[in-house]
Amino acid sequence: MSNMWIHAALAIAQAPREGEELSSEQGEVTSQQGATATTAADDQSQAAPPQKNPWWLMPSFFAILIIIYFFMLRGPRKKQQEHSKMIAALKKNDRVRTIGGILGTVIDVRGDDITLKIDESNNTKIHVVPGAIATVLSDENK
Repeated sequence: MSNMWIHAALAIAQAPREGEELSSEQGEVTSQQGATATTAADDQSQAAPPQKNPWWLMPSFFAILIIIYFFMLRGPRKKQQEHSKMIAALKKNDRVRTIGGILGTVIDVRGDDITLKIDESNNTKIHVVPGAIATVLSDENK
């Protein structure tokens, strides 16, 4: 078994390397770098197709970014601007619905505090922040 490993190691050590050829007459290794190098280059050019320029992907990358901007960023920003305009246009006696589903009438608007009257018979009032107003119902009737 150990003889087999020794023979294998000797065969590997005596094997000609890339660009070299074993001469049968003399038993020594001779170099043919010029001829072997050109055939190796020819083999590589035939085997692997030429690499494409990666810059051709840039227009599609920018198109995807524009699509992402319009669908994911611009939509919510536009809704937020519409909500801000709606809150700025609130005035006394407007009917509103909160994000919790409470219906009420605006009594007072002060910066970050909106007072709503939610029950006429008991004169119940609540204070909400402007972000809690979902829709203005008096505008929908018009």
